[in-house]
Amino acid sequence: MAYRAFGDGLLVSEAGFGCYRVDVAVDEHRGVLRKALLHGINLIDTSANYSDGGSEELVGAVVSEMVAAGELRREEIVVVSKVGYLQGQNYRLSQERKREGRPFPDLVEYGEGLEHCIHPEFLEDQLTRSLERLGMATLDCYLLHNPEYFLGWAKNAGISLDEARAEYERRIELAFRHLESEVERGRIRGYGISSNTFPASASDAQFTSLKRVWEIAQNIVPEPHFQAIQLPMNLYETGGVTERNNGGQSVIEYAREKGLVVLINRPLNAFKGNALYRLADVAVGAEDRGRVKQISALISELVRLEGEFQLSEAEYEKVAAGRLLQEYGQQFQSLDHWREVLSQFLVPTVQQGVQMLMQRGVTVESYVKHVNAAIQAFTSLYQLRDAEKAAEIKRRVTAAEPEWEAPTLSQTALRALRSTAGVTTVLVGMRRDEFVDDVVTELKREVVVKDRLHSWQTWNS
Repeated sequence: MAYRAFGDGLLVSEAGFGCYRVDVAVDEHRGVLRKALLHGINLIDTSANYSDGGSEELVGAVVSEMVAAGELRREEIVVVSKVGYLQGQNYRLSQERKREGRPFPDLVEYGEGLEHCIHPEFLEDQLTRSLERLGMATLDCYLLHNPEYFLGWAKNAGISLDEARAEYERRIELAFRHLESEVERGRIRGYGISSNTFPASASDAQFTSLKRVWEIAQNIVPEPHFQAIQLPMNLYETGGVTERNNGGQSVIEYAREKGLVVLINRPLNAFKGNALYRLADVAVGAEDRGRVKQISALISELVRLEGEFQLSEAEYEKVAAGRLLQEYGQQFQSLDHWREVLSQFLVPTVQQGVQMLMQRGVTVESYVKHVNAAIQAFTSLYQLRDAEKAAEIKRRVTAAEPEWEAPTLSQTALRALRSTAGVTTVLVGMRRDEFVDDVVTELKREVVVKDRLHSWQTWNS
């Protein structure tokens, strides 16, 4: 594998282990992190709010076990964590402090169950907790996690843009001054910002200007330890290279000029309009095509069975899988969207209805069998649709830039990013063994790294 510079003396793999949805409570996640590290992926990106602290606990457990076993050395890996969100246990901590009359200063009360803060008092508290969960004395890099939440809150509160940005910069400067003190204490080696709005238009009310952030850091100490930024970028969200929002330069261009580390998140989950595109191949088989052909018959049978239950209209709403699938079944955006609706709405609704029928002594075996068959059939339908979309995206991308062609769409998406000058590491969620294999296979291939603005513009034209 090729490795790239991360600060003074550190080298990192071109893809990092993204910990957004991993948890110490899931044994499979322990195994895949261990596998990734053994294969040479040596940057881990986590956050205090990922799995409500469970993500940091997982990283700490796996790294300590592997170090103790002599399988790796702590200095061989780079651990990045983030701070800012108050959810779960942090939200409860915040509410308790309020009751005690000592709330965190500069708290952004964004909504029920969600607050945000980058004040030094909160940063110090959170860094202590993160280091304890990680079982580490020093964090390689500590990022303010989406500080633009303040700008979103200010907009909703009717605060003028100029006033909001002045206050935003004051809060960032206060945070940076504290983080410089944490470097002096030896608890972090460097710091930075992870922001979803680094690639936004400069006119966007929530835009975070890297140029201004850089200037703030430079005004604090002669040689600040501001070293890294993190932002979303993928085949559809290309603002990192195409939006000229830093004095005529893109955020990645500006970061490259200043020698900053650039971490890319969401490389395989792209938002375009209101649609989510999963930039990965989808496996389909002959059985999937067979199930799809049965959809019409399955729905007809479900509607017939539901009609035989002789329910009131209110009761029928709970036993209406056939009617719901008939009306809405083919209207979802993707396989992920279908699964989300399935788990959060359809399955709980059907389970409640079936339980009601069973309490009345109604025989439900045939109905449940047909519901399960219909769910399988619609899952196959969305697998087929997503597979067709993935093949078309891959065809169009490689036609626009042949150097990005790779055997899988996920490898193509990763190659586009890691071949772009200025990108240090692409953070990939690798929650299963096959995801690690896919990434490692791509990282072992050589790529030409250069200014890819023309390629990104051609693909998006």
